[in-house]
Amino acid sequence: MRTNSELCNLSVEMAVNVVAYYEWLTQEKHEYVLSKQFLRSGTSIGANIHEAHYASSKADFINKLQIALKEASETEYWLIVLQRTGFYSEKFSIVKQQCTSLMRLLTASINTAKTNIQ
Repeated sequence: MRTNSELCNLSVEMAVNVVAYYEWLTQEKHEYVLSKQFLRSGTSIGANIHEAHYASSKADFINKLQIALKEASETEYWLIVLQRTGFYSEKFSIVKQQCTSLMRLLTASINTAKTNIQ
């Protein structure tokens, strides 16, 4: 995988936005429990995508992308919980859009890699 790929770039952009959202949650809303879980899963997506770049095999590559997809799913969950508990700000709506886009790209990348494994 190229480190300048759309998947890599989007994951970094999302991580930056997740950090900004986390800072807003902790500094403005004084929310420390949900925000920490959100920060961990939201930044882990990109870390796993970037790790996949140096995978030792095709199976390792797929595994790293699958972990990234799981982290994206968890991030989506925390976004829902944050919204339903009143810790949502429209100025961070981009994070939900980025998460959805990453999930689609990851799913497509995993499926492509699986078909090319044989």
